[in-house]
This record gives sequence, structure tokens and C-alpha cells, in this order.
Amino acid sequence: MTHSVFIDGAVGTTGLEIRERLAGRTEFDVITLGGDARKDAAARAQALNDADFVILCLPDDAAREAVAMIANDRTRVIDASSAHRVAEGWTYGFAELEPAQAAAIAESARVSNPGCYPTGFLALIRPLVRTGLVPHDWPLSVNAVSGYSGGGKAMIADFESGEETTAHRAYGLDLSHKHLGEMQRHARIERAPIFQPAVAHTHRGMLVEVPLPLHALPRKPSLASIETALRDAYRDSPIVGLIDSEETRLVRIEEDAGTDRMTLRVFGNAELGQARLIATLDNLGKGAAGAAVQNLNIMAGIDATAGLRL
Repeated sequence: MTHSVFIDGAVGTTGLEIRERLAGRTEFDVITLGGDARKDAAARAQALNDADFVILCLPDDAAREAVAMIANDRTRVIDASSAHRVAEGWTYGFAELEPAQAAAIAESARVSNPGCYPTGFLALIRPLVRTGLVPHDWPLSVNAVSGYSGGGKAMIADFESGEETTAHRAYGLDLSHKHLGEMQRHARIERAPIFQPAVAHTHRGMLVEVPLPLHALPRKPSLASIETALRDAYRDSPIVGLIDSEETRLVRIEEDAGTDRMTLRVFGNAELGQARLIATLDNLGKGAAGAAVQNLNIMAGIDATAGLRL
């Protein structure tokens, strides 16, 4: 069976990446609007309503408008914007997050793709909160660095034209980043973490780190127990995995760049009772386009890894 797919925003960074992953796939027929038709409301509305699946690669307001243009109960939507990540009636599209999450995605008509930073944070923290190793009211922080491609066309142009020459740029300094609500809700924690995002002078890739004072946590978990909880959570996943960190001395932002996988690591000092949890992923892969295609596969009843770069 062939499913029709319309990517609204197909010429943007995420849209182009999704198109690449769907190229040559016989399970999907991509509906394309060329030239001025992309900006024609009637043409877009027709495509939105004709498609079996719609993937929105749009700014938040435009994504909401696109959903409102769908006038049938058949078209299923994957929203890659942040417009619906905490919205009622939408399923969070992180298949590995909870034991039944993939099944919920498979049955849903409205799926919201996770943000790239929250993907790394949630992968590290949700299993620890779920098992009680980290209390739901514990004050957490997360440090994260992304490749500049996550900033959209304007940022990409600045870096690639040579206008932006900085090697590392911190932002979100008012601690009110739009990903905070998503992190808090889906980690099921009482307060949003202190989020410290930054952009590095590399095109793609992402490194997300959560420090934990194990000695101060109520259950005083060991490094081994942290590692076991994470390994158990993703034991059956072909996309998210935990690797042995004992021989690792450096973790680079580019570790999983160009792929749709995510790799987790647990570092620490048992004597001091401290840990550093690190996730690496591609901000355009598992952090965006790869996750959208994974969700599309699941919703269409196809192998979740089809078309992915693992």
C-alpha cells in the first residue's frame, strides 16, 4: 500500500532532510507543490486535505494555521514545530520515551515531533525519574550545544558566509527558552530544568549533558544503577543506545552527526558521588527529520527504522 505524504515547508532545512529520507521509498508518494503554488492558500489547503499524512515543517503560528485548514478526519499530522508539543489532543512523538509511546503514536491522528534539545534531555532523565532514582521535584540542569543548522536559514547563512566567526555562542540567557515546558511536562518533573543552550561553529550535531550529584539524591544511586536504568530503558531500541563509557576520554559534538541515532553515556566519580550524563545526536536527524520519518513509519505500520541513517 502506498501512502500519500505532503510536507508543508518542504524547502526548509528540516523539510529537505525529510525529503532525502523518503527519496526512493515505495511506501510513500510525496505530494509536491512547485513555485508559487507553495504560497497559494487554496493549493496548500488542497494538498493538506488530499494527503494521508502531512508533515509540518513550519514556524509555530503557520503550523497552527495549517492544522486548522484540514477539514477532514482522515489526514494524519506530524508537526515538526514546537506549536503542539504540550498541546492537548496531540501525542508526543518520542517513541522510546515510555513503554507504550510507540503504540500511542501508531494510533494517533496528531503527533508532535520532539525538539532536538529535549530529545537528549528526556532520553537521559525520564527513565531515572520513572524508576525513582531522580525525584520528580529534584532541581535539574542541562547544558547543550548544537550545530548551527538548528538555527534555520538565517543562522546557516551567517555562519557559512563567514559573517559569524565565533566558535561557541551561548544564548537563552533569560532562562525562558521555548523548550522548557516540553522538558518539564514529558520528563514529568515539578520544575523546568535550568537550561543552558549554545551554538557551536559546526554545521550539525548535538551534545546534551545533565550533571547529577548522586551523593545528594535521596536514594544515593550508584553510577552502576544509573547506567542500568538507562540500559534497560533502551534495551530493545535500534535507534537509542547506551555505550560503555569506561574507555572514553572525549565526547565530540559530531559523534552522531549525519545519522538518525542517539547515543547515551554515563560518566562519573564514585568516590565523589557525582555523575555526568551525556547524549549525542544529530540536531537534524533524531532531533528533527529523522524523528519525523520514524514517526511516519510507525503511523503507517512500517518498520520504524525504514529510510533512517543508523
